[in-house]
Amino acid sequence: MDLVVIGAGIVGLAHASLALAEGWSVVVVDRDHEAVGASVRNFGHACITAQSGDLHTMAKSSRRHLLAMAEKAGFRAAEAGAVVIARTPAELAILEELAAAREAGEVQLLDAEETSSRIGRSDAEGILGGAWLRDDLRVDPRTTVAALAAWVDAQPRGEVRWNTTALGADGASGAQGDQTVVVRTSRGTLHARRAIVCVGNDVDRLWPELAAEHQIQRCVLQMARVQMAHDEASAEPEIVPAVLTATSMLRYPAFTDMPSAQGLREQVVAAQPELLEIGANVMCTQRPDGTLLVGDSHAYSLTAAPFLDERTSQILLDEHRAVLGRDLTVIERWQGVYASSDVAPYLVRDVAPGVTVVSVTSGVGMTLSFGLAERTLAAMAPTP
Repeated sequence: MDLVVIGAGIVGLAHASLALAEGWSVVVVDRDHEAVGASVRNFGHACITAQSGDLHTMAKSSRRHLLAMAEKAGFRAAEAGAVVIARTPAELAILEELAAAREAGEVQLLDAEETSSRIGRSDAEGILGGAWLRDDLRVDPRTTVAALAAWVDAQPRGEVRWNTTALGADGASGAQGDQTVVVRTSRGTLHARRAIVCVGNDVDRLWPELAAEHQIQRCVLQMARVQMAHDEASAEPEIVPAVLTATSMLRYPAFTDMPSAQGLREQVVAAQPELLEIGANVMCTQRPDGTLLVGDSHAYSLTAAPFLDERTSQILLDEHRAVLGRDLTVIERWQGVYASSDVAPYLVRDVAPGVTVVSVTSGVGMTLSFGLAERTLAAMAPTP
């Protein structure tokens, strides 16, 4: 066997699918019976345009692979873009600066009426304008990982083993003196030329010293799925792009790199400090069934406490009602968890001969997954 991938989230499956495309034989193991981690608890938003520098380059590579894999594996990757809403001059200033900094057409400024129309509103009250981010993609987080795992498992040289917990991975010498990797699991031992460990925020379960060195914490999110109010005689509003707001502009590097970013932070501190207190990113995406995934808050700790704070949920819901101009009914609430680090936005580290740990530590795993996998595999020499 050429490769064992530990972890069947979007990052692990990105590595597995690209390795299969290179002709490698691959086994993916995951401790759960199906994907239940960060990859299914998010917005399904590949936030390409809001990255900057090297992350932007990686995100664009990831976009290309996502579109290609969507055709192969049969999941939907919509080239829907994203709309960023500006409700104040400070917000509009950042969008104008970003549009000027990027290639023509990548960030397209919108007037108030066009912005409101693209987010399903019949009026533009309180909206000054916005911007459309051309390159962003949308997938359905509830189904994408399952479809990708099924595709990997269906390949002649691929296999996904669910309900199989990885207990450790070590380099070892083979019978002919060549280097092999031994992966110990709850269902026996696997031998391969290489192993890639993609366990997200659970790096500390296998390599606690590495997690401590990279200062990995668990970022806990509060999210919800909601139904939009609409007239019984009319169809449910369609919101094609992802919807971002001022709090999104305070989180993603393409916006925070802009000269007006500090002015926006001061505005939010003065007008809506509660949003910063809960680490809000007020954004939403629409699922194929018409419901919206809305969120989210951010809290950081080594251990993810299981409790949801109702005040936080209400702050987020009230802000979404104001943004969308509609009443919203909560259908589901849940807790998201992902790896976070102030050291770097991702971690790639060889922990033993032939064993590489890979984790996105910035909450953009869906965005970077395939681009990061492309780089990780390219750096593995000699190729199996």
